[in-house]
Amino acid sequence: MSDGRVGDGGVVHGFPHLDAVRSAITALYRRVSPEGVHAYATSLAPADAAFSDTDDLHLGAQRVAAALVGHLRLPQARVVVGFRRMEHAASVELTAGPEYFIELNDRFRTHRRDIGAALAHEITHVLLHRLGLELPGTRDNEILTDTVTAYLGAGWLLLDAFRQDAVSSQKLGYLTPEEFGYVLAKRAEVFGEDPSVWFTSPQAYTAYAEGRAQALRDLRRPPLTAAGWAGRRRYAKDRRDAGAGAVVRDPSVPYAFERGAQGLRVSFPCPVCHQRVRVPVRGRTRARCGLCRTVLECDT
Repeated sequence: MSDGRVGDGGVVHGFPHLDAVRSAITALYRRVSPEGVHAYATSLAPADAAFSDTDDLHLGAQRVAAALVGHLRLPQARVVVGFRRMEHAASVELTAGPEYFIELNDRFRTHRRDIGAALAHEITHVLLHRLGLELPGTRDNEILTDTVTAYLGAGWLLLDAFRQDAVSSQKLGYLTPEEFGYVLAKRAEVFGEDPSVWFTSPQAYTAYAEGRAQALRDLRRPPLTAAGWAGRRRYAKDRRDAGAGAVVRDPSVPYAFERGAQGLRVSFPCPVCHQRVRVPVRGRTRARCGLCRTVLECDT
């Protein structure tokens, strides 16, 4: 797990990994199924990750780890948590079990409030290993892990570990704070949650608000009926051009037109799982995503 801790306030912000995050959400739905995802409808409770300075270090870490194992619906087994000097924030031994071995950076001995965040990422690695879900390359695989941790209800801890002041900053994980906010907002849209009430970090709340704004834009892109006026006007022009035989291939728009035996069709990403949906161009219609089964109101 990447530490992301720096001393000059140089935390990366924005959405540089947005395409990879969306691909990770699609991969999760494909591997686990909509029913499997909905088994995680309730996020990890703050009390389950609470860790006070008076708690025994090792017993407290194992208690939080056991709560995360249960939340992520892994087979119950003893979690052995150790601490040592290391470059990264944490590491996990991916074995068949029955025990899970996790090592945390020594600095968590005195930064106990973030132990839950570090454990959430590592235990999600165990879940993905057992599911056989991984992406090629370390970067994309770590983005997948952060995304799944957040989408399955434990990753609000990772965003809450983001803190920044005039002289220092701390961030855990590979995603930017805003990208964590984006995934949490995507989850909130599906399950009706408001994770911001659990944040203790003011910077986490701000990042969540920015991520939520980006997530809401996913719901307002044509051909969805909630699209704004400018998007609808651009879509109408592109539809006319495609109907006249022009090839419309603009990476700045989410949709693409294609002509088949049954006429013009449009494809666009599902705003929930980002699987592409294809529907005929015929005005107002409802489309059901074949992956997450969300019903989408469209004006094609």
